[in-house]
Amino acid sequence: MPEVYDPLTDPAPAHDLRAVLRIRAFRRLWIAFGLSSLGDWIGLLALTAMAKAFAGDDYQAANFAIGGVLFLRVLPALVMGPVAGWVADRLDRRWTMILGDLIRAAFFVTIPIVGTLTWLLVATVLIEIVSLVWGPAKDASVPNLIPRHRLEAANQLSLITTYGSALPAAALFTAITLVTRWAGDFSIDLAVYLNAATFVVSGLAIVSVAEIGRTPGHEHEEHPTLWRTMVEGWSYVTGTPVVRGLVVGISGAFAAGAVVIGLGRTYVEDLDAGDPGYGLLFGAVFGGLALGMGFAPRLFSGLSRRRLFAAGLVGSGIGLAGLALIQQLEIATMIAVVLGFCAGASWVSGYTLLGLEVPDNVRGRTFAFVQSAVRTVLAVTLAVAPFVAGAIGRNTVNLPGDRSVTYNGASMTMLIAAVLASVIGLVAWRQMDDRPGVPFWRDLRRSFGKTPGVYPTTGLFIALEGGEGAGKSTQAALLVKWLEEQGQQVLLTREPGATDLGKTLRQIVLDPATGDISHRAEALLYAADKAEHVDSVIWPALKTGAVVITDRYVDSALAYQGSGRDLDLTDVERVNRWATDDLRPNLTILLDLPPKSGLGRFAERDRIEAQSADFHERVRAAFLELAAAEPQHYLVLDATLDREQLAAKIQERLLPILPKVKP
Repeated sequence: MPEVYDPLTDPAPAHDLRAVLRIRAFRRLWIAFGLSSLGDWIGLLALTAMAKAFAGDDYQAANFAIGGVLFLRVLPALVMGPVAGWVADRLDRRWTMILGDLIRAAFFVTIPIVGTLTWLLVATVLIEIVSLVWGPAKDASVPNLIPRHRLEAANQLSLITTYGSALPAAALFTAITLVTRWAGDFSIDLAVYLNAATFVVSGLAIVSVAEIGRTPGHEHEEHPTLWRTMVEGWSYVTGTPVVRGLVVGISGAFAAGAVVIGLGRTYVEDLDAGDPGYGLLFGAVFGGLALGMGFAPRLFSGLSRRRLFAAGLVGSGIGLAGLALIQQLEIATMIAVVLGFCAGASWVSGYTLLGLEVPDNVRGRTFAFVQSAVRTVLAVTLAVAPFVAGAIGRNTVNLPGDRSVTYNGASMTMLIAAVLASVIGLVAWRQMDDRPGVPFWRDLRRSFGKTPGVYPTTGLFIALEGGEGAGKSTQAALLVKWLEEQGQQVLLTREPGATDLGKTLRQIVLDPATGDISHRAEALLYAADKAEHVDSVIWPALKTGAVVITDRYVDSALAYQGSGRDLDLTDVERVNRWATDDLRPNLTILLDLPPKSGLGRFAERDRIEAQSADFHERVRAAFLELAAAEPQHYLVLDATLDREQLAAKIQERLLPILPKVKP
């Protein structure tokens, strides 16, 4: 009898995308979702091309028709978003998605059959209304199909699929229009029919996912209206500089991509590239967007999230300017990939920062505000950009010597948007730069000098990190007791002071009588403790299959000696990685607590605890930044919670990754 795959006992890391796809129900839903996304992108390309054909050769009329299609694709989300979510929560999700796919397929088939611009616009609205119900039904179904510890990886896969599917959609659209160019307008009709076919296949795939059903329970959360959501979030967003900068920047990143999509059809016509050129440019932008979302944080890990966010905005502006000034399709395509990559980097960094910067009690409203703001920006940009381009039109300026320069509305509008995006990026950089005085290029070089690290494959290595008074010792003791009840072999250790050498070093660095010493000397003393600790305590225990829990590890050195002492973070990290032979914890549990609360939990203070409030604030910010850089290896918890609540969250996170207990 073949072995049945059990996702709960899969030893793969929680962030492993392949482990998520091994779950049969989710894999089939993902295939359906991918086909629906593919159909959405093909539909966008085909409908804008069809709108252009219906409008004829008039430059302004063509831009207005394209702008109308793009605006109507976003408009239903502004008006019916909350209602669609309410509907999706009260219907059988599986049949909602099946019928939604079939209905969208039917609407697409009717568009070339009716063959009028009016019906194209009406059908666009109806298709988007159905999509608004389909999307929440899909999103609400995912958590019921996979273990909770793999939800983050599933969401990442969904995000990459959403934007990454634009690339094969563009390739299919380009191939169809190239192969069937002899057929004239029928080549666009063929693309629409292919789009309808993807929805039919998606619906058939969902038929086999029996695990999807009706929303459990009878109590339903009230969905606020768009206006109420915007009003509730506005006061917090406008009153918090960092969050205000993030919202403006995220909206700017979306606007940069929307300008290219809104003007792309006219832009490629100005280059005499036609439908194939439009598909190529479209795929380049969204392919770059998917790459930026998926790889930018890891590729540029030497940059803080705030720096990566602002740098991505500036890069988007530069990319837009390049598209506006370059009149050669091949080069423009490469620039479009870079533009999409930069916008994707800003998008994912901005959302990560919002999750860290916004307090839990207002986080939901703030994210709802961001979603509303992004939709509004998309709607305005997609509608206004083609109209501005149409108003500018084609113009020729005569120069001395029988020379002339021709400029078109699409390029000029892109250039205006490029200037605005660059200004937004520079303002965000000035307001949000968390490493003033440190050259940007130094951080950039550091990104390409990082190594992936060594993660234990026998045993389990856990580090408890956090500021003073966060409760690490309490949680360590509770964790040891729970692990022993699970039958695990456990070793609890700490830094500094777990070895004979470490005890001497601990006395030196923590005793107030030591007084002021060189910051570099202090960093080296901590590194020496780590070297002895790893070689004589941690590695030997891991090799026996034990669960090793350390109270503080390398992150403390980076936070305290790097950010707290304001030493060059690259130097501190290099020394500590070398001292530990680049051994890294499988999971770092960060107990996050405001320094004022933590330091108030005890009266007497050692040499480190006695540092200034600014010192401890920098330490806290550094811990959060480290966790944001590699979320798959971190569990960040609010240390103001009761110790039992914290212990339960830690146990829930660890249970799926514990070593198997030998009988």
